[in-house]
Amino acid sequence: MSGIYEEELVDMGEEEDTISNKYLTFTLGDNSYGIPIAHIRDIIEMQKIATIPDMPPYVRGVINLRGKIIPVVDMRLRLHMPFREYDDRTCIIVIELKNTLIGLIVDVVEEVLEILPNNIEVTPHFRGIEAQERYIKGIGKVGDKLKILLDVEKVVYEDDLKTLQEAGEA
Repeated sequence: MSGIYEEELVDMGEEEDTISNKYLTFTLGDNSYGIPIAHIRDIIEMQKIATIPDMPPYVRGVINLRGKIIPVVDMRLRLHMPFREYDDRTCIIVIELKNTLIGLIVDVVEEVLEILPNNIEVTPHFRGIEAQERYIKGIGKVGDKLKILLDVEKVVYEDDLKTLQEAGEA
C-alpha cells in the first residue's frame, strides 16, 4: 500500500481477531460512517476519473491505480445524499469485495477505531426509509459519538458488483 493513510493500515496483516472489531471511519455530510478494515486495501487522494457511459449515477467512472483499472462509487450518491464538489479532503477508499477492487469516494477520512460488539446497536427501523437501512450493519458508540457502520457487501449489490466488475475491465 502506498496510500495517504498507509501508516494506519499497516497492521492489517495481523490475525483476523485483531482486525475484526476495527473500522475505518469517514464522513459524508454531517454524519460519520465506518467500514470494517478487513475490506480496505488503500486510501488515496482524489484522482482524475474517466467516465464510463451507461452506468448508474453513483458510479462516477474508473481510475487507474498502479496499473489496475478500478471502478469508483460516490458514497454520497449511493446513499441518496446530494452531490458535493470534490475538494482537497475528498478521498477514495479502495476496498476489495469478492476479488474486485472498488473505490469509494468519501468527504473526509477520519481514523481507524476499535468498536467492540457490545458498543454496536441494531439499526433502528424507521417507516419509509428501509432503502438506506439495508446498507447499515449497526450504530457504533464511541464515547459520546455515533458511527453508522456500513455493510459494504450490501452497499454494492450483486447486480451492481457485476456492473462494477465490467467497468473495471472496460
